[in-house]
Amino acid sequence: MPRLPRADWYDLTRDMNWDFSYVTEEDVFPELLSNGFGVPKQDWWTWDEPYKITYAEYVHNQAGKDAGLFTVNNVVGRSKIFENLEPGWMAATLAHYGAIAVGEYQAGIGEARMARFGRAASWRNMATYGCLDETRHGQLQTYFPYQALNKEPRLDWAHKAYHTNEWGMIAARHLFDDMFTANDAVSMAIQLTFTFETGFTNLQFLGMAADAMKVGDIDFGALISSIQTDEARHAQQGEPTLKILVAAGKKDVAQNLFDRMFWRAWKVFALLTGLSMDYYTPLEHRTHSFKEFMEEFINTQFIDQFRDFGLEAPWYWDQLLNEMNWVHHAYHLGVYYWRPTVWWNPVAGTLPEERAWLEEKYPGWNDSFGKYWDVMGENVRAGHPELTLPETFPVVCNSCQIPLCTPAGYAAGYLSSPLPLLLDLDGRRYTFCSEPCKWVFEQAPGQFKGHLSIIDRFLGGVIQPPTIPGALAYMGLSPEECGQDGTNYAWAHASVPVAGGVGR
Repeated sequence: MPRLPRADWYDLTRDMNWDFSYVTEEDVFPELLSNGFGVPKQDWWTWDEPYKITYAEYVHNQAGKDAGLFTVNNVVGRSKIFENLEPGWMAATLAHYGAIAVGEYQAGIGEARMARFGRAASWRNMATYGCLDETRHGQLQTYFPYQALNKEPRLDWAHKAYHTNEWGMIAARHLFDDMFTANDAVSMAIQLTFTFETGFTNLQFLGMAADAMKVGDIDFGALISSIQTDEARHAQQGEPTLKILVAAGKKDVAQNLFDRMFWRAWKVFALLTGLSMDYYTPLEHRTHSFKEFMEEFINTQFIDQFRDFGLEAPWYWDQLLNEMNWVHHAYHLGVYYWRPTVWWNPVAGTLPEERAWLEEKYPGWNDSFGKYWDVMGENVRAGHPELTLPETFPVVCNSCQIPLCTPAGYAAGYLSSPLPLLLDLDGRRYTFCSEPCKWVFEQAPGQFKGHLSIIDRFLGGVIQPPTIPGALAYMGLSPEECGQDGTNYAWAHASVPVAGGVGR
């Protein structure tokens, strides 16, 4: 076949569907792993991916990308580039590696499930490449930080984080388990490749790669750019799957799958990317605020894309637009205050010029969130930095697994009540940060109700001793690994903006 023109054999090798004679359809595609949602198998055979590639082409392309990438890594490893990165960007990269690296391996499990249980041969063929992609991403994002361990020992959290009970990793793992390993192939194509990759990570990686180059982190920029080119290809599995569901009259199924995972992805995206864009990225290198990024690339371009398929904006859209104004600011306050519970050194990002930028991008920021930083700054200047550290733990949402920020949203004027939402089910009370989080839980309570949040474990006696040091040890954080102020409180000793101007 290599001697034949590609067009003469490609479709034959990628699209070999057949009827089964020795086993039943259910034996080959059990509903638990390959839910067809009642769509006839012949309809699934029309699945047609927009990005077509042969194995020989795939290997050639990947080998070329790896050759260029490792060349950059070898050069940078002999330089002082890493040591000269600004503290905020260092925090962003440490957070990224820990939250994402091993999660990429887990995404490989999801791709492998589609490669075996996808309902069309062409789909299974494409998912095989996706599985190779995600394995590559996991390997690269553990290898690259490993090369710099002598410069920053906490880079070992690229591998370690996923195997701990650190609260942020519980949230990330809870999301990824739902999306990858506890999902059927069809749902995964909608929720992983279309909702998460097309809607969030593909755009995020583009932005992060550009920002990394601007701040001088050539190694990380080259890495993320190389990964993004893979994501852009295998993310195309979602679109043909969505088209088949809608054409078969299963629009409500597709809409529900999308709505559930879009909200779940948003919560973790706001936590990881919101902090990185609006606080950790050096001010002179910021091209968008997090809200502007969401509005331009996700709320406009991505929403227009799935509307083309006949879907609608999720029912909670107004609540999402509301949270874009405040929730990541509240998350940033929480991560900074509870900084001993993370493996990177958070920066405040509240120097006078940074506060002016935040006020410009989020009018009213100084009078809402800025006032908390005013109090913490006063405590630092008075010689009491211990007052900027926690003595207890916050309430955590039983859906997204992220601490509740409703009091901050209420105080900032974005919520009508500071109280969380509650659900009593089978003798247990569950707490939720928002109506969509409660709704996501109620869509599949049997899948979630046995899970204990980090606070459930603390109150239930799982964490011993039930103290801050005991909880940090449970999270896998040694004293040397606990986060500290990334700039040694430089922000607090600078002049502090106040309403109407800048001063002390």
